[in-house]
Amino acid sequence: MTGRPTKFTQSLADIVCERIADGESLRSICRDETMPAKSTVLAWLADDEKAAFRTKYAQAREIQADGFVDEMVEIADDGSNDWMEKQFGEETRWVENGEALRRSQLRIATRQWIAEKLKPKKYGAKVALTDPEGGPLKVEVVRFSDD
Repeated sequence: MTGRPTKFTQSLADIVCERIADGESLRSICRDETMPAKSTVLAWLADDEKAAFRTKYAQAREIQADGFVDEMVEIADDGSNDWMEKQFGEETRWVENGEALRRSQLRIATRQWIAEKLKPKKYGAKVALTDPEGGPLKVEVVRFSDD
């Protein structure tokens, strides 16, 4: 019986990066018995001799962030489970499906948080102090006299 792969190969590294870019978590990838353990991938990332892998992995994470943003729009636009039929005695009514709505909110919030962390310059909260034309903010100190 062969165990999980531990030796670095470009092929395995490419598969890990492709799956990350497709939105899969490293944890999920490493649950796959044909893939290296998470600790192995983390060791590869820490290895100075594998700088090219580290760069490709970082790029895959950035692509993943863009994919999460696309998914947020799809989740927000999908109203297919927002309402459900419910019996009230002999009467059937459409009622809001609170569980589906809360799950959608959670899915969006989770993806938003991850996208902000993976690509803060693009998706992070921005605070800019500028004048109305977008130029540098000028601060004027006004002193009041006691006279």
